[in-house]
Amino acid sequence: MIKRSFFGLQKPRLEYDIVSAAAPEPREISASETVQLFSNTVFDKKDQVALQPGDEVKTGQKLTILKESEDYVISPVTGTITSISPCTGDFGVQMTSIIINRKDKEEKDGRFNEISKTPSLQNTKDFLAGLPGVLPSALFSESDRKIDTIVINGMDTDLLVNTKQYIVKTSTSAIKKGIQILKEITGIENFVIAVPEALSLEASSTGAAVKTVSSIYPKALPHLVLKEILGKEIPAGSSFEELGVLLIGAEAVASLGTAYTTNEIPTKKIITVIDKHGFKKLISTILGTPLKDIFSALSISAEDSDRIIIGGPMTGSSVYTEDHPICNDTDAVIVQDRNVIPFISDNACINCGECVRICPAKVPANMLVRFLEVSQYEEAADSYDLFSCIECGLCSYVCTAKIPIFQYIRLAKYELARIHAAEAENV
Repeated sequence: MIKRSFFGLQKPRLEYDIVSAAAPEPREISASETVQLFSNTVFDKKDQVALQPGDEVKTGQKLTILKESEDYVISPVTGTITSISPCTGDFGVQMTSIIINRKDKEEKDGRFNEISKTPSLQNTKDFLAGLPGVLPSALFSESDRKIDTIVINGMDTDLLVNTKQYIVKTSTSAIKKGIQILKEITGIENFVIAVPEALSLEASSTGAAVKTVSSIYPKALPHLVLKEILGKEIPAGSSFEELGVLLIGAEAVASLGTAYTTNEIPTKKIITVIDKHGFKKLISTILGTPLKDIFSALSISAEDSDRIIIGGPMTGSSVYTEDHPICNDTDAVIVQDRNVIPFISDNACINCGECVRICPAKVPANMLVRFLEVSQYEEAADSYDLFSCIECGLCSYVCTAKIPIFQYIRLAKYELARIHAAEAENV
């Protein structure tokens, strides 16, 4: 829901969709023929490759591309590897694509079953790092930073999305088990679960301290959740872990609980799908399912010049093929009709001040974007609070000149991280 002031002097009021008490069960959708997985491993001809096209794989099998690498993906199906090839992600990030032709007869890999009866941080790192919902890498870090609080986010961070809320509503026993496992393997005792007020009763049965989150966007974004429920503000450029806090999504905690309860690695993802008419459906599908299979099952037609967005309308990213797969961090998929796609321009800023007025972090976005447009990223960070941005997308939403401010900010942060990493390697 969007509410605007008649006079245009107040901020527009955007509200999260809260999952209804009678939310239907997610529709089960299966991949028709193939699944595609993305690995962070990049290799060349000189590397010793552990996987080859033609290899047979089982459901739940750990797939490592390089023999000495710790990076892995879990096969969600039984089948035959048909392709292992380089691919490019957001901002040109290099990855490896693994395509598996699935078989009808499922055969499960038993290696996790053998060790799942003795939960440990190492076993979790070795088999469950790619769980649906994504366990944060900081959970497995050997850093000296002392984590004393784990916050479970049961509120979806973007508009129109109900994925995390549905997990809290229907999987409290799995979340409770996940919390017990996390306490056992980390030694951390302080757990907080952040949910909308409508789900506070369900959340109370998880055993975590319940804190409610406002339904006004962007109150469910991680930085604002931390400030609202713990009274802590993260300095620009700092991380949650530096303040002793680890933030984990509700689906990841539920998946962890399910893994150690069933002794099997979960490979299904809950997703909110929003069609061109704005109608929403919750679905459940295996990781790696191509979007075209989901669209076909839901009778959604993505035509030329329509836009496919992974994520919500404020912070999601466009993809350009229906072959794109569902990943473990995919909470929503939106299909926008080409006739209603918001206009984007390269017009100059007109200094209307809307972006400054609406920014929850008080970033001078009107000045910041001038430097980002000409790739002066260091100046933008040093002088105009680039790293104070919490990436809510409100600046782009209200921009009178239709400048994609949010996208400029994401690009700048990525480029600076890449530059600083390269500098650190050369020291």
